[in-house]
Amino acid sequence: MNLEQARFNMIEQQIRPWDVLDPKVLELLKVVRREQFVPADSKGLTFVDGEIPLGHGASMWQPKIEARAVQALALQPTDSVLEIGTGSGHLTALLARLSAQVTSVEIEPELSSIATRNLATHNIDNVTLQVGDAAQSWGEAEYDAIVLTASVPMVPEAYKQQLKVGGRLFAIVGDAPAMHAQLITRTGADSFETKTLFETAVAPLRNATQPQRFVF
Repeated sequence: MNLEQARFNMIEQQIRPWDVLDPKVLELLKVVRREQFVPADSKGLTFVDGEIPLGHGASMWQPKIEARAVQALALQPTDSVLEIGTGSGHLTALLARLSAQVTSVEIEPELSSIATRNLATHNIDNVTLQVGDAAQSWGEAEYDAIVLTASVPMVPEAYKQQLKVGGRLFAIVGDAPAMHAQLITRTGADSFETKTLFETAVAPLRNATQPQRFVF
């Protein structure tokens, strides 16, 4: 495989057509080498327009979803970021390159260990990796940006409250097959603005809060 040609094709054929036009994001996809975060037995899938299984029910997002998420969060060099679901660390690396500090929480210790090695390969040292169940909340710190890397039927209120005013939260919300990527911005102490970005479907967040459902 010609890696650089495959990377170019991914950006030009998958990511740009999905309205990812921020030059910082496009350049980042060339620098953070996706193939180094893909499991050895899935290297041939590195640049395909699909998810890549990581084990334990986790997957790497499609490249275009990662790119849209990073673009939507509009990260600044001073931002603090919370990521729920580290996976292989690829999205973590993208977030870290554009922000001051990333805290990433992974429920599976094995995946967190893999991400630790992958991030070290890229000399990324502004990430704190933690292991635990963050389906409902994680700590009490406030963040400029929060991203949930698995879908939730509803966004946990605790995470909305952990946004600083002006902070952004990216989440994929709903039940398969009807899920929507949302960007929630905290506009004031008690006010939030929600924007729906696109439709998609990804694996659910383990132990996510379930809404009350009508039973007929």
